[in-house]
Amino acid sequence: QVQLVESGGGLVQAGGSLRLSCAASGIIVSINAMGWYRQAPGKQRELVAAITSGGNINYADSVKGRFTISRDNAKNTGYLQMNSLRPEDTAVYYCNIKRYNDYWGQGTQVTVSS
Repeated sequence: QVQLVESGGGLVQAGGSLRLSCAASGIIVSINAMGWYRQAPGKQRELVAAITSGGNINYADSVKGRFTISRDNAKNTGYLQMNSLRPEDTAVYYCNIKRYNDYWGQGTQVTVSS
């Protein structure tokens, strides 16, 4: 059974940093595509960053230069390092792994105060 567990969210002031983690079980992070999405109140879920099995990385324009997606194969865990946070980054953040199906974590709340 695939399980993704996010952690690392919280309340931070604008300009601050957070690192989100996505611990995976039942699926291997390194050989699958992984993405981080976010959903703000009243808005649709949007892709923030993604990494393919081959290591190709894409970012939403709104986070380029501020966020970094990575993975630790030994820990079977993905990460999203978020720097220079802005109030508009406030959302619930979800990790996703695609392997025939879409697998989602439960989400972690990120709140950035101005």
